[in-house]
Amino acid sequence: MEVLRPQLLRIGGRVYRKNPIQEQTYQHEEEDDDYYHGLMECAEEPCEAYEVVQTPQGFRCTVKAPSLLYKHIVGKRGDTRKKLEVETKTSITIPKPGQEGEIVITGQHRSGVISARTRIDVLLLTFRRKQPFTHFLAFFLNEVEVQERFLKFQEEVLEKCSMDHGVDSTIFQNPKKLHLTIGMLVLLSEQEIQQTCEMLQQCKEEFIELQELVDRVLERFQASGLIVKEWNSVKLHATVMNTLFRKDPNAV
Repeated sequence: MEVLRPQLLRIGGRVYRKNPIQEQTYQHEEEDDDYYHGLMECAEEPCEAYEVVQTPQGFRCTVKAPSLLYKHIVGKRGDTRKKLEVETKTSITIPKPGQEGEIVITGQHRSGVISARTRIDVLLLTFRRKQPFTHFLAFFLNEVEVQERFLKFQEEVLEKCSMDHGVDSTIFQNPKKLHLTIGMLVLLSEQEIQQTCEMLQQCKEEFIELQELVDRVLERFQASGLIVKEWNSVKLHATVMNTLFRKDPNAV
């Protein structure tokens, strides 16, 4: 582990250090619950910010999560959920595969319910990070004037640098796809896509200056957990040349 720059997990307003673990490779994706012990080392201090409801039977807390991640809470043959329940003295109910809903945690003690919730959040965040990006936030620069100026730039570059190694028309962006990227997202359910649309609409109504807008949009998505926090500010830029375009003309 990099001592001065350990990997951090931000959950419920708290920051946890993720300790190094030994990952094993299994034949089936569902069999990664042996990952559990290493992850739980970074969830030793429960977060008190969760909404826990007292019931006649004890305490109850719910967790919203896309169904694609349920299997990581259940684990192989249900082992991960069993370990969570035993170690936190709680009962954890998870919707069936393919069904959207809430994970429900119940227990006799509030501290146990909070501990289970914290551990589940760590698991969800960790395995969400393992998923490939599905969407990206961006402002499209597809105004006619911008496209015309870009094509003029491309023409001048090819005229002056056509003899330079690797410089040809295939490395230029498609003018119709010019954009300013804000951040990359992993959206795993229709609910998360809808949440994204609603947040973007709110940002559009609240923010005015472009730099403030993109910074605040990024900040809001980081707070929601849909984007992993890596920077505090967006470096506004539009990619106009990239050798990846040579391999895939449809790349963005």
